[in-house]
Amino acid sequence: MHSHPQESAAINGRIFSISESPAIIGTHLVRQDDGPRRFFRYRVLKRGFDVLLILLSSPLLLVVFSLIAIAIRLGSPGPIFFSHRRIRRHGAFFSMWKFRTMCVNSAQVLEDYLDANPEARVEWRKTHKLRKDPRVTPVGNFLRRTSLDELPQLWNVLTGSMSLVGPRPIVAAEVEKYGPYFADYCLVKPGVTGLWQVSGRSHTSYPQRVQLDRRYAHSWSLFGDLKILVKTLFSVVNQDGAY
Repeated sequence: MHSHPQESAAINGRIFSISESPAIIGTHLVRQDDGPRRFFRYRVLKRGFDVLLILLSSPLLLVVFSLIAIAIRLGSPGPIFFSHRRIRRHGAFFSMWKFRTMCVNSAQVLEDYLDANPEARVEWRKTHKLRKDPRVTPVGNFLRRTSLDELPQLWNVLTGSMSLVGPRPIVAAEVEKYGPYFADYCLVKPGVTGLWQVSGRSHTSYPQRVQLDRRYAHSWSLFGDLKILVKTLFSVVNQDGAY
């Protein structure tokens, strides 16, 4: 297993480290008395649906997990899984799990690449993604294009820090990009997939992503979650916006 270095969040011009995470809630960007979690169907039925779907899929998932783990181990040195600090409901931090898709010295490789490619640094600042990411291994590239690298987040769903459907978990550096809409992001659990995933994903701008997350938080429904899950299957097969 592997984890990334500690991050910081910029909110209203002030920098917070992971250890200061309660300060994020103290900025009053999170509205504790609003959002779909006030409904029984969100707190109980949505949670039950998440767990049931994972348990029913577990025989197939075990086979897929095993094959991916072997491919990663043979493809490059390093751990099979890695965890990354992300922000969940209430503005708290949690460790989100993924299959490792990058080389072990990814931080240094990224910084060297951005220093040598100013246009890539601009792309990174806008989206926190790179179309040509030098850190990604050959096996990792396949996992990303097929979104299979996200499968370990099913463990996050089982432990309750995520849901199958919701806004994609953000890192601390992205909080400032949400601005006042960070409150809307915090109204629901982050998801393995979400409205952004089936609405263009990386082909959309970051402000569009924020508005999609906001729309989901304020118009959530169980039927809407089901539609997103079905659309996700088609998006994964077509590799829509994945890189």
